[in-house]
Amino acid sequence: MTPPPPEPDPTDAVAGEEEVLESWNEIPPTQEIDFVTLGMFIIDEIHHPPSLSLPPSLNIPGGAGTYSLLGARLFSPPPLLSSTTSMIIDCGSDFPPSLSAHLSSWQTSAVFRHNAHRLTTKGYNSYSNPLDPSHRSFRYLTPKRRLTTDDLASLSPVLLTTKSLHLICSPLRCQELVTTFLSARKRYYSHQRPSEEHIRPVIIWEPVPDLCTPEELLNCTNTLPMVDVCSPNHAELAGFLGGTGVLEDGGVDALAVEKGCEQLLASMPLQSYTLVVRAGEKGAYIARNGGRKRRMKKVVGHRGGLTKETDMEELFRGLVMGVGEEEGVVAREEIEVDEGVERWLPAYWTGEEGREKVKDATGGGNTFLGGLGVALARGKGIEEAVGWGAVAASFAIEQVGMPELKGEGEEERWNGERVGDRLKSFMERVGLREGEGK
Repeated sequence: MTPPPPEPDPTDAVAGEEEVLESWNEIPPTQEIDFVTLGMFIIDEIHHPPSLSLPPSLNIPGGAGTYSLLGARLFSPPPLLSSTTSMIIDCGSDFPPSLSAHLSSWQTSAVFRHNAHRLTTKGYNSYSNPLDPSHRSFRYLTPKRRLTTDDLASLSPVLLTTKSLHLICSPLRCQELVTTFLSARKRYYSHQRPSEEHIRPVIIWEPVPDLCTPEELLNCTNTLPMVDVCSPNHAELAGFLGGTGVLEDGGVDALAVEKGCEQLLASMPLQSYTLVVRAGEKGAYIARNGGRKRRMKKVVGHRGGLTKETDMEELFRGLVMGVGEEEGVVAREEIEVDEGVERWLPAYWTGEEGREKVKDATGGGNTFLGGLGVALARGKGIEEAVGWGAVAASFAIEQVGMPELKGEGEEERWNGERVGDRLKSFMERVGLREGEGK
């Protein structure tokens, strides 16, 4: 990550002009990008449960975007892999220099956008519910600035080439973002890299909690065909279906999770979709329905009259699907059968050891999805990718805020441990093999 530029001087603005002067660091147009999140950066103010008798934690780097970037960065040591992960960090006039230094030390391709005419997005986190000490309430302390496809295209268009994209939003906004992103990506390749073949990125959608309601269920099911992985937590999944996802003793209702996934996937039996339900200490449930994978193949069509050699199947498909861009060429659909997946994988920290190790669960789910997203971008199967997510989340929840990074390259350690060592240990413990879930 290149050091962020200095914040602009407010006196640089010309009186009477409405536009706001902004500055940002450029990402090289040749940079390979594996993971981008459109989640926000937020400076958190955390008020701990009264039982801990701790003072508030201030100026903590947070937000769904920051934690998902962390998840991808954990598996991306410098100098080559760290720069394949990115997000946009909006820095207001109050952005602490210490946070710039901290985030720059990750050596990612994050874009720091400075604007001296607004405040950095800040959030207030409180654990003050006596009936549920683990429940976190949240509210914004300053106006938020949501990110769009236009932000990627205008700040660093190379980010449109990412192999995976993480979104956290409502169903309808997800549809809008996916549509605009894929359109902008197509234009970029057409104008900037016309000779390159590009494939569709892996899109990971994290539904925003407030709109996981029965009223949004139809919008949710209409969104699923547009993404590769939908990942609510157990309560959010239940919310779409009118439940709570929680047992009377406060534990995760595993049966409700399984039935909820079955209900969602059964509504779309003809194609393969993936749900990854994050369930805290219980782990994560993977549900991918057995359906059809479609591949489009160009086949030379027939002109003139019918002959003995005419392939009637190809001719019929051509009539149904239409002629392609080249005269006499039609698109032919090939079908592959997907056997589907139904599997629970545990969290990394569980039981007594987990209760001792876990200090703050804030951001654990977002970090999970960053690890999962970058794994899928690098060709891992869904089950192995969930393993990456579980390990990523384990580092995020061992402390308030971000884990401590020391060393470089092969000697890089987070909270004193190599990420690869922890991943290997977890894979062996749960019986995961490399390449599983493809």
